[in-house]
Amino acid sequence: MNLPADLIIHSANVITMDPSRPAAEAVAVRGRRIAAVGSDGDVRPCRGPGTEVIDGRGQTVVPGFHDAHCHPIALAAGYLAVDCGPASVRSIAGIREAIRRRASQTPDGRWIRASGYNEFYLEEKRHPNRRDLDAAAPLHPVKLVHRSGHACVLNTRAMELLGISVHTEEPEGGMMERDLDTGEPNGLLFEMNTFVDRAVPPLSDDELEAGASLASQDLLAAGVTSIQDASWNNSAGRWRVLRRLKDLGKLRPRVCMMTGTDALDERGAFVRESLPGRLRPGPVKIVIQAATGSLSPPQEELDRLVAEVHGSGLQLAFHADEAVTLEAALTALEKGLSRAPRPDHRHRMEHCSVCPPGLMERLKRTGAMVVTQPTFIHYSGERYLATVPPADLPWLYAMGSLRASGIRVAASSDAPVVPFPPLVGIGAAVTRKAASGQDLLPHESLTPLQALEAYTIDAAYASFEEGDKGSISPGKLADLVILGDDPLTVPPGQIKDIQLMATILDGEVVWRR
Repeated sequence: MNLPADLIIHSANVITMDPSRPAAEAVAVRGRRIAAVGSDGDVRPCRGPGTEVIDGRGQTVVPGFHDAHCHPIALAAGYLAVDCGPASVRSIAGIREAIRRRASQTPDGRWIRASGYNEFYLEEKRHPNRRDLDAAAPLHPVKLVHRSGHACVLNTRAMELLGISVHTEEPEGGMMERDLDTGEPNGLLFEMNTFVDRAVPPLSDDELEAGASLASQDLLAAGVTSIQDASWNNSAGRWRVLRRLKDLGKLRPRVCMMTGTDALDERGAFVRESLPGRLRPGPVKIVIQAATGSLSPPQEELDRLVAEVHGSGLQLAFHADEAVTLEAALTALEKGLSRAPRPDHRHRMEHCSVCPPGLMERLKRTGAMVVTQPTFIHYSGERYLATVPPADLPWLYAMGSLRASGIRVAASSDAPVVPFPPLVGIGAAVTRKAASGQDLLPHESLTPLQALEAYTIDAAYASFEEGDKGSISPGKLADLVILGDDPLTVPPGQIKDIQLMATILDGEVVWRR
């Protein structure tokens, strides 16, 4: 005789994402797994004296949302940094004031971290520089991180600690903006985080745990039950940090951690130290940059890396956010596949921001998939319309064309680059509207069902986890979200405003409105 269920949700509109039974009324959970899905009558026999029962009252139940590309440690750190994002600060004067307030509460000489600025949304329409930060905190080293994570601004005290002067040469792939008349670096650095972070003390364990706890609470409040850590420099040290946060219960969503190419020899330990259902290793991340006008790594080195990783049977995730970097990734992948064909490799193009038809056809032939960020359309759509070159704009985040061509597309936030709530991303993928109301290639929209798939079953597929999550099916992990409205039937413009009523992780209600 089957044991009674621990949890039953009944009288609900269940969108299962399981094609064998797309819709249902009730779900029964036993332990960490889904025990039954069906009509209220189908599930009623699972009820026992100790079963927790939730009356769905016609509300919508979907699988737990899965963010297939984000940066949880940077997200956690952002909760402790000075918030200079567009929602908080609208000018460089505002940035100075926010940093000045933090400096007044911080002992002289201690680093101040600030993050989230975006020059497009500042009144001055320019990046801050070291002089701006000096005016706010002359006695503290300051690091201000751009919203993208690919640039930062240092003040003079921070530059001195790093030894940056007119004689400093940029590291490979990096670039420093300089004053035209003197050649002196003005504090704005591109693609130089590794160089900078060697001088910035890491957060203490207590600080990181506090930030992770805040991030975890907000992720669960947004219905996010699984995340994939896409940080390019993930190593044994990062793995230990994530394990500690998981063991302490500070980061509750399930985590799949990518590996940086510098840590390939450490992956064996990751596999042995996995926490089933909680923390596991994911793809190998390769970052391809062209900020300085030339590829980094060069094509020959990229080809070698891809051949090594692909040849060892591992999954690859390419950071490819421009047409030139996407083409380099495809060239290397085509060579690797020609030498060692492998079915179902699920190599991934992260971002795939600009994908014209010729590259899209090559991408399809490789069998790779795309992990992209529909939330960028909402939060940055007006900036794209104003700044993306006309030759690239027609192919920007071409999710509709990618899907129509047969390429599988998973969704993510890239948080903390932009906020992570999946309903905002689902709404943006359907409406293709920026927060300003401007349309961004509306013909590239997804249907609501396709957008929901991208945040559930397709995101799970991107990490080879579709057997355990991504749909509401018997035997799968009991990760569920209860919504106040049905994202498949409300007017598309209202999807982002749907209220989240409850989040269930491992069969436990971990957040409730």
